Amino acid sequence: MTMPDRPARVAEEFRHELSALLARGLKDPRLTGFVTVTGAKMSPDLKEVAVWVSIHGEERVRRETLAGLESAATFLQREVARRLKLRHTPHLRFRYDESVAEGDKIDRLLREVRDKEGW
Repeated sequence: MTMPDRPARVAEEFRHELSALLARGLKDPRLTGFVTVTGAKMSPDLKEVAVWVSIHGEERVRRETLAGLESAATFLQREVARRLKLRHTPHLRFRYDESVAEGDKIDRLLREVRDKEGW
């Protein structure tokens, strides 16, 4: 039986190790955008992990980078599981985190209003 907080702890460790791997770089030419791992959620049975990423760049760059990450998912999940010494390798799924892009959009709109109003 797993501890109730174990999936959250393993997800955080998985996110940390995946961030470190991505910071070192992958040899996929599609990975041209700047990737930030913003969060991770592990299933209760530790068989799947969803990882949210923010990709800075134009829409085309985001699509290509996300496709490159999905292509490298098997390699990345194996490497992270090896580093964490997990008995079973959880299936890695990437999700695009729109919160950073939405925050940038809100910030830009607020700046426009501030400049228009002369604050």
